[in-house]
Amino acid sequence: MFSLPLPLLGLSLLFSIALCVHVVRTHREMYWLWIILLFQPVGGVVYLAAVILPELLGGRAAQKVGAAARQALDPQREYREAAKAVDDAPTVANRVRLALAATELGKHAEAERLYADSLTGLYADDPQLLLGRANALIELDRPAEALPLLEKLGETPTAGRTPHTMLALGRVYQALGRDEQAETALRWAADHYPGFEGVARYTAFLARQGRQDEARAQLAEIDKRLTKTHAHFRKEAKTWRDFAAQAVG
Repeated sequence: MFSLPLPLLGLSLLFSIALCVHVVRTHREMYWLWIILLFQPVGGVVYLAAVILPELLGGRAAQKVGAAARQALDPQREYREAAKAVDDAPTVANRVRLALAATELGKHAEAERLYADSLTGLYADDPQLLLGRANALIELDRPAEALPLLEKLGETPTAGRTPHTMLALGRVYQALGRDEQAETALRWAADHYPGFEGVARYTAFLARQGRQDEARAQLAEIDKRLTKTHAHFRKEAKTWRDFAAQAVG
């Protein structure tokens, strides 16, 4: 806990009390009271960024700041809320929400089951569900089961040739040893996939093929892009840069 001069300590206490009043009046989760009071003044600043600023400012940017702060403090929150929504109303939309939350926590088997349960009736050919299940199967090291789902997506040009679909297809082909097809899909994804995952996975593919010079050239491009990346996205970008660098060696 920070040691503050007495005048500042008094201001911090008043600030914290005001925030605690806000917590109670707006029926927020009670754990906010502990965060605000035990970690003065940092806890209050976190509450301000996570809850109050998004309310005051509105808009996507403020909402993202709040969501990021809440996620950092309670990474299981969305999963719990999504699970409750499914219990209350097991609709396809609620199952997809829970599947996405499960994926964020690495619960790929649960996500796969939720997508599979939803791929029926009117939703049997739904592109989001097909891709979601395929990605879960890839993470579960079941590429042979993922391939028919991606091929089904490929029957519709708009769904079959998106960066996310092509990246998944490249990963499946690579896992199945179909390297020529894997390279075509991964190279396309590297050029079109938003963020760094596409180019990072293509770089790793090149390195594993023994094409070190090409892999190093791709890694140099990643480094060049990283210097121009906004600070808000740099942490995730660095994760994928490290993924590629580890493969290059």
